[in-house]
Amino acid sequence: MRNNNVFRKVLLITVLSLSFFSAVFSQDSTDNSDSSGTEILKTGESIQKYLSLKETADREDSLKIALLNEQIKILRTDEDSKRSSILKQLDSVKNSTEQRKLILKARLDSLKKFTKGAPVNPFGDTLFTIYMRVGGYTAAERANSLNEKIRLIQEDKFYSPDSLLIIPGIITTDIVYKGILVLSITENDELIRDKTSDELARNYREEIIKSIGKYREENSLRFKLEKAGMVLIVLLVLVLIGYGVSKLSEWINRKLVDSKDKYVKSVRIYNYEILTSQRIIGIFILINKYIKITLFFLLIYFSLPVLLKIFPRTAGIADRLLAYIFNPLKNIAINIWDYFPNLITIIIIVTLFRYVLKALIFFRDEIINDHLNIPGFYKDWANPTFQIIRFLIFAFMLVVIFPYLPGSNSPVFQGVSVFLGFLLTFGSAGSLSNIIAGIVLTYMRAFKLGDRVKIADVTGDITGSSLLVTRIRSVKNEDITIPNSNILSTHTINYSSSAQELGLILNTTVTIGYDAPWRKVHQLLISAAEATEMTETDPKPFVLQTSLDDYYVSYQINVYTKNPGKQAYIYSRLHQNIQDKFNEAGVEIMSPQYNSLRDGNSSTIPADYLPKDYESPAFKTENRTK
Repeated sequence: MRNNNVFRKVLLITVLSLSFFSAVFSQDSTDNSDSSGTEILKTGESIQKYLSLKETADREDSLKIALLNEQIKILRTDEDSKRSSILKQLDSVKNSTEQRKLILKARLDSLKKFTKGAPVNPFGDTLFTIYMRVGGYTAAERANSLNEKIRLIQEDKFYSPDSLLIIPGIITTDIVYKGILVLSITENDELIRDKTSDELARNYREEIIKSIGKYREENSLRFKLEKAGMVLIVLLVLVLIGYGVSKLSEWINRKLVDSKDKYVKSVRIYNYEILTSQRIIGIFILINKYIKITLFFLLIYFSLPVLLKIFPRTAGIADRLLAYIFNPLKNIAINIWDYFPNLITIIIIVTLFRYVLKALIFFRDEIINDHLNIPGFYKDWANPTFQIIRFLIFAFMLVVIFPYLPGSNSPVFQGVSVFLGFLLTFGSAGSLSNIIAGIVLTYMRAFKLGDRVKIADVTGDITGSSLLVTRIRSVKNEDITIPNSNILSTHTINYSSSAQELGLILNTTVTIGYDAPWRKVHQLLISAAEATEMTETDPKPFVLQTSLDDYYVSYQINVYTKNPGKQAYIYSRLHQNIQDKFNEAGVEIMSPQYNSLRDGNSSTIPADYLPKDYESPAFKTENRTK
């Protein structure tokens, strides 16, 4: 009895010591498992490490539970407080085991997304996936072994699905065929698949039976004959459709040729024949040819998936062929559907800006037609101002629409936009200066269409003006184009701007010797001016004596005209009239240099204007006295 008590004390001390070290080890293991599990979750290592942690923790918990049960057995009946304490420890261990199991299960579920299992596919199609190793066999080795065994079962001439049995065990649940172990399902498999071993075994057995049955059916003679017959039917339908398309194309070509000059007429603009009926028929025949080729291509392309889908082994190829066509179409349709709200937004924005432009057009026309008068705003500014505002509105509309354009957020789209902006900025530097100069000239009102102007050394009428250049037609009908920036940098003389209100003053200068009375010269010049066509009598012409030189006096005759575009003709007629008037009065227009070369006996006045007694001494004496 005493020895028995001593033995119990020694056993109790041993159990308590083991319990203490076990608790410490368990706590360290739990902490390490948590920290290790977190680290594995961060680094994405394999699921097997989680299961190793679980197995270690389960062994430790089993040891603690055994120790605590032994402590309960050796307690005396009066040691209720100790029994209660041990029972609490026992519940705590069980709770921690369940909690750890839940934590590990959650981590396994998250890691399973990043862990690639080994597929079981003995005949091409994947039946299920194996994730866990068993003993020294990896998941891939288990899957390969299972593939070989399923193929061997399929080759059994006396194969029967009933021979594939599920045998529950203590540690594993096995699938056996005629005494041959096909697959063992462990607790780890249960945990990773979140199913019991019995459920997994039943699911795996059903998948194996289905795959063997399907493979045998697909390789039977009857199945092959049926599929061959279906192939022949598809080919026959394909040939018939191709023949129909070919005949239809030939019929259309014949109808097109017969319709020449009946229904198909040549295309003309005025008297120029752009397209003859023969050429139009040829274009339609060419279009018909390409339509036929396209139909043949589509017919062959879509018939191939039908033929490939007849045989299960080539069904995947058929799906890929169809995907090459339908996936892009599906993506286009999805993108269009997704873009539809943005398209509605763009339509609304464009509509609003369109009505804004309509309002601006209305006000522009009202100003041009003198229905609306704005103080300080000339009607010839209306159209240029409208063009500038319209450009700004379009630019602002593009800025508003840009975020709604397809691909506007794409780096490629943005890069191309920046590149085009770069080219536009540096490539249009000269054009931009001309545009700015054109805007400035518009509001300077230096000239308008039809005005007679002189720009630098060019004189002519304004025939056209844009933001970039101004076009002038010279008095010799030469069309001259001048950049606006050049016009802005030089002076411009406008002969027409004040001609209708004030009259343009044309002037020419003649030099007459001191021997001619100035009053008579004035009278002759004014008489010549009044006799000139397209000059004004009110205000009257006037004469200015511009200089008194050594040998002659300079007389400038000034006349008013409201026809600035006829300056050359007016000057010509004025000069003719001056010559006539002075010749009729016997007054010579000559320079002193020319006068010094004369011998005093001849005159520059034509003989038709000279008096009959011009050569008599009395006439010469009288005129010299005057």
